[in-house]
Amino acid sequence: MDFALNDVQQMMLDTARRVGSEFGLDYWRKLDAEKRFPAELWQAICDAGLCGVALPEEHGGSGLGMLEMALVIEALSESGGGSTLGQMFMCNPIFGGVSISKYGTEEQKRDWLPKLVSGEWGFCMALTEPDAGSNTLEMKTFASADGDGWRVNGQKIWITAVPESKKMLVVARTTKLEDAGGRTKGISLFMIDTDRAGLAHTPIDKLGTNTMSSSQVFFDNVRVEPNELIGTLDGGFRELLDVLNTERIVTTAGLVGAGRLAIRLGVDYANQRKVFGKVPVSSYQGVQFPLAQAHAEIECAALMNYRAASNFDNGLPFGSDANRAKLIAAQAAASATERSMQVMGGMGYSKEMHVERLWRDARLFRFAPVAEEMVLNYIAMHDLGMPRSY
Repeated sequence: MDFALNDVQQMMLDTARRVGSEFGLDYWRKLDAEKRFPAELWQAICDAGLCGVALPEEHGGSGLGMLEMALVIEALSESGGGSTLGQMFMCNPIFGGVSISKYGTEEQKRDWLPKLVSGEWGFCMALTEPDAGSNTLEMKTFASADGDGWRVNGQKIWITAVPESKKMLVVARTTKLEDAGGRTKGISLFMIDTDRAGLAHTPIDKLGTNTMSSSQVFFDNVRVEPNELIGTLDGGFRELLDVLNTERIVTTAGLVGAGRLAIRLGVDYANQRKVFGKVPVSSYQGVQFPLAQAHAEIECAALMNYRAASNFDNGLPFGSDANRAKLIAAQAAASATERSMQVMGGMGYSKEMHVERLWRDARLFRFAPVAEEMVLNYIAMHDLGMPRSY
């Protein structure tokens, strides 16, 4: 394997670092306090061509791949955004971009992808349900046939960036589970307008990731037009997996950047802080070792994520690598932010030092977008050949 960056990748990385540095830690602290979406940053990302790095050139993208997207997200996250920056890419070039570019019609690609790449339209995905959680196949949201289209009824929860989105990827049953001929059958994907009669959403107050809103979503006889079906009617679950597994890649990239940022903040503080003598506290092994351990884990997660992204780009199986990378990255980022706070002592608990935001945000990804217990279930079954345990 060649780990050297080519000229195009290096250029994308340099661009991401430049854009990220223009919206640094103070910008993110302000938006976190205001619970406001970083619209200015996202537009700058789009204007720099970073949103569409993995999307087709004929529709405004750069025609590169998921590997380049992961590198871009790492750099942007490390510049100040932390793990939540990955969610911005999750919603747009993943929920919107992957679903449309891989499974959309030519008309859908032509009409929607340029608006995604330019930042004109935001996207979100409505998948998780209150009574199903990780058990996606037990979803109750149902799209019943209505002439040449459908009517959707049901409820979703923990849906990211609904108020900021123009389009919503809705995952619904189109055939009842008992009639589908299999648990993975009878599920379809639709891309509908978020502002549509019968669709309502309410905010969820939460601990962190305050720059990305979370909502409950309600569908009351929502009309879906025939040209809003994405992919195969009743065959959407397998297509959804490409969306979910690439979601893991961008999540991991955000966590890698967050972990690196937290470690840098901790090291900078430790190098300057002197107590109980004239040497900086960074000279103590009790300070060094936890940060060094977190660094080692973060870099291992990054490499596993690169392999997942590269395999996706080359049409090879990538689900196991994507899940392994996300598992380790979430744990390593949690450790990195926690240890950085500990190095700073009481100051680590203050808003002034920024790491408390990184800590709050990173905690989400121990159980989202997939819980680490479910990743371990996946590894045990698919990689180790062990029986289903849940």
